[in-house]
Amino acid sequence: MNLLILSANRNLYSTRRLVEAAESRGHSAKVMNIGRSYAVLSANELDIYYGDHRIEGVDAVIPRIGASITDYGAAMLRQLEMKQDFTPVSSLALVRSRDKLRALQILAKEGVAIPRTAVAKQ
Repeated sequence: MNLLILSANRNLYSTRRLVEAAESRGHSAKVMNIGRSYAVLSANELDIYYGDHRIEGVDAVIPRIGASITDYGAAMLRQLEMKQDFTPVSSLALVRSRDKLRALQILAKEGVAIPRTAVAKQ
């Protein structure tokens, strides 16, 4: 299986461990700095490039996108989703997880016990 790990730093402990775990199970794992990637769009073309290399042949994408690059990372992840690349974390879930109020609204709607919370415009 060819895995693509989206991470700003391949030397982070969690990223290194993902690569080690994948390789120990016989998978190929590449780390891509999502901040250095770019999308190319036209009719019937939804590609992502890293430098001058088109990203292809990916079986699964594991996003490890930091808060400082959430919007851009979600856009690139969405591009991969449109190409039908599997990811355990959707771009929508990524964006929602960074919005505390939205996350609490979803949890409350589904009956998850959360602390009583009040929200007001500052």
